[in-house]
Amino acid sequence: MLHSESTFTETAPPTDTDTLPVMEAFYTLQGEGKQAGKAAYFIRLGGCDVGCHWCDVKESWDAQAHPRQGVAAIVAGALKYPGRMAVVTGGEPLMYDLGTLTKSLQEAGFQTNIETSGVYPVTGRWDWICFSPKKFKVPHPGIYEVAHELKVIIYNPSDFAFAEAHAARVAEGCALLLQPEWSRHERMLPQIIDYIKDNPKWQMSLQTHKYMDIP
Repeated sequence: MLHSESTFTETAPPTDTDTLPVMEAFYTLQGEGKQAGKAAYFIRLGGCDVGCHWCDVKESWDAQAHPRQGVAAIVAGALKYPGRMAVVTGGEPLMYDLGTLTKSLQEAGFQTNIETSGVYPVTGRWDWICFSPKKFKVPHPGIYEVAHELKVIIYNPSDFAFAEAHAARVAEGCALLLQPEWSRHERMLPQIIDYIKDNPKWQMSLQTHKYMDIP
């Protein structure tokens, strides 16, 4: 069984844990995955070395392009809104030690969620870990036992086998989701529907925020 909150002590690449490069932060609805439809404050950190060619936020890749903000200021921004779910995303947020950020968010009453490719050791205290592995860089082995949600992006038919390989490694109780890559969703969506019908352990994830045209 997965625990509702996970604590980790492994060390991510060295960084100042009191400041982080923030590309943007905004209040919206979570658009995809098991938490879709909930009000959420997104904290998008700059910096990523995974290199997905279909990434829709490539401007996040260069960490030096985004100003570092203090954790206190980040939390203060989140507290301006009534929702109490904070989603840390990127880029690849686990490039940084997120212990100070998650501790401060939880002390302020937030549920802490993360969206990660899992290529770095997990740091921080998380209520929900969305693990979305990519073919471009191998995940850290520690991610499999702590992920609450495995969300695999389907770009080509070969990605179904990729999804199954990762599903075989996550813990019992981890939610299994398949999500069409947006630029190919019209082509891949029918294939995903058929695959889930044949393999009902999987569930569909859609980028509903793009259908609804919200941030």
